[in-house]
Amino acid sequence: MKDILIACIDNLTGFAETISTVFPQVIIQSCIVHQIRNSLKYIASKDQKEFMSDLKTAYQAPNRDLTELHLDKQEEKWGKKYPVVLES
Repeated sequence: MKDILIACIDNLTGFAETISTVFPQVIIQSCIVHQIRNSLKYIASKDQKEFMSDLKTAYQAPNRDLTELHLDKQEEKWGKKYPVVLES
């Protein structure tokens, strides 16, 4: 392998730095599955099912405009209670 353009990682400590050292042009992305699982730790168990249902509407939207609309609605609904989760 000569180069990697995009690396999708699970945010293990030091992993992004290591990949970037070997492949300096790489774009690092967080795996969305790992990101969501990690974020659920910060959401009260009584809210998790409803939060995930709301999030699913954004990820299943057929186009970017609808995705952004659903994310805006989620921000309005959950932003004050879980700002760190929505930021991530």
